[in-house]
Amino acid sequence: MADEPVSKSSAVPHGRWSRLARLGSLAGGVAGNMLAEGARQFAQGKRPQMHQLLLTPANARRVANQLAQLRGAAMKVGQLLSMDAGELLPPELAEILSRLRADAIPMPMSQVVSALNANWGEGWDRHFERFSFTPMAAASIGQVHFGQRKDGRKVAVKIQYPGIRRSIDSDVDNVATLLRISGLMPKSLDIKPLLDEAKKQLHDEADYRREGACMMQFGSLLADADEFMVPEMHDDLTTESILAMTRLDGDALESLSHLPQVERDRIVSQLFRLLFREIFEFRLIQTDPNFANYRYAAESQQLILLDFGATRAYPVAMVDSYRLLMSSAIRNDRPGMNEAAMAIGYFQQDIKESQRQAVLDIFALACEPLGHAGPYDFGTSDLGIRIRDAGMVLGMDRDFWHTPPADALFLHRKLGGLYLLAAKLQAHVDVNAIAARLLGWKTPVSAAPD
Repeated sequence: MADEPVSKSSAVPHGRWSRLARLGSLAGGVAGNMLAEGARQFAQGKRPQMHQLLLTPANARRVANQLAQLRGAAMKVGQLLSMDAGELLPPELAEILSRLRADAIPMPMSQVVSALNANWGEGWDRHFERFSFTPMAAASIGQVHFGQRKDGRKVAVKIQYPGIRRSIDSDVDNVATLLRISGLMPKSLDIKPLLDEAKKQLHDEADYRREGACMMQFGSLLADADEFMVPEMHDDLTTESILAMTRLDGDALESLSHLPQVERDRIVSQLFRLLFREIFEFRLIQTDPNFANYRYAAESQQLILLDFGATRAYPVAMVDSYRLLMSSAIRNDRPGMNEAAMAIGYFQQDIKESQRQAVLDIFALACEPLGHAGPYDFGTSDLGIRIRDAGMVLGMDRDFWHTPPADALFLHRKLGGLYLLAAKLQAHVDVNAIAARLLGWKTPVSAAPD
């Protein structure tokens, strides 16, 4: 959990019309900024293009700030688009949306009290020795408060923002419409599958009883893994809109750059091992790559796993296809990769051969750490840049754009987030050996020479 409380706050607009009005105000503000910027540039003798007027720093701040104020689906759709379609978006828009991965603006004490009264009833404070009304973290769906129960147990209480569940579908549709009509989103980009999945995921994440059940399931699955800690749900205080759990304190993973190399390598190796277990053993994946979902308990040298709202079960057929894809990629077996990619759903029937090979090239790049003999140096590797550049080239081919199944998108998002963390901590990880053990290979294998 966060070590410092979140100080600033803003009421969450929870009525349908108040949320729509915020979006209307945003559209008007963007248009006003465009007129002002256009007039300024015309006065200087310039002839600016429409996208140059739309994607100004002022508009970037306005879009990011308003979506963060709305929270909920409005914020989440920006997060999803920035991570799943980022390489297809204008750099300026990708930057706007990437800001929404940071903490949201929390709601004020009055809304917190109303939410607690609605879920726990009047006199709810009888359960607590202490309860802090200052949030320790705030995200797109809810915010976290700390407390201590009468029996001495310390708890973290995640409180959902009011009206978020009811506003999910309309928020997603309204934000998408706003991005379309404002010109901030390329018209050729088909984001409907992403938006449909955003709605489904948000409804899942807004059910805190479901998240609590997933958290308890992970705790059971990892009972044999002493390197991890998972909070326990306090069932008597958990509702659809409030999740009460054991408070586990630790340091943010991105702040661990000062640790010795061997410790950073161990931490990231554990996360890779966990991901492969999630995919190939549990077939249950916590797909949200946000760094804030993990903490590090320095004293016990354990990793704390938090936030299971984005947990997804994966069908056996898809897991088997990813097993084939990975093992084929590291052997440079293009027919095997092609078979796996088709089974996953990456190729539409009329795909051109050049497009097919470009997709397989990206898969080969993404599997590079798996095929590397010995520890892979994420700190000096330019793998992320190469994958991004290859994706941008493919994304420019508008005849190609095809959205794969949501399960594939969310798995890639999780793997990409882990690569990013490994690079940030400059970790050296023997991904090949980890994969060999969990995928059932007798010995680690490396890519065949070109």
